[in-house]
Amino acid sequence: MLSLFLVALISATLLPGGSEVWLARQWCLNPSWLGLWAVATAGNSLGSLINVALGRYARHFSDRWWFPASPAGLARGEHWYRRFGQASLLLSWVPVVGDPLTVLAGIFRLPLWRAALLIILAKGGRYALVLMLAEAWLAPLC
Repeated sequence: MLSLFLVALISATLLPGGSEVWLARQWCLNPSWLGLWAVATAGNSLGSLINVALGRYARHFSDRWWFPASPAGLARGEHWYRRFGQASLLLSWVPVVGDPLTVLAGIFRLPLWRAALLIILAKGGRYALVLMLAEAWLAPLC
């Protein structure tokens, strides 16, 4: 279970990872649905909250030459974030798109409790779906 937590946590940061595959493998070894879901959701949500914290802290460095986003890029991000709002965090589970969304939530100061709630809903839903698919498709193979 610790390995699942760590893989899920790392997968939610800006580092690459494949927590869904690891979750399906763990399900084959021990089909404890609720335990696996809770551990994966907790790890992945914590990883996304680390991104939110990094976004909050990164804003202090937006005037530095090495900051990865230009002022124009930040303005576009802010416009997009204001247009779609905090509900965009419900897409935090989507590969490639989800991690930057969590960083933007931090940059634009979404309250942490609200970010956590939306992220947990999104990540928990994704892992519930992964476990349902694993049960339906992998059961004969495990």
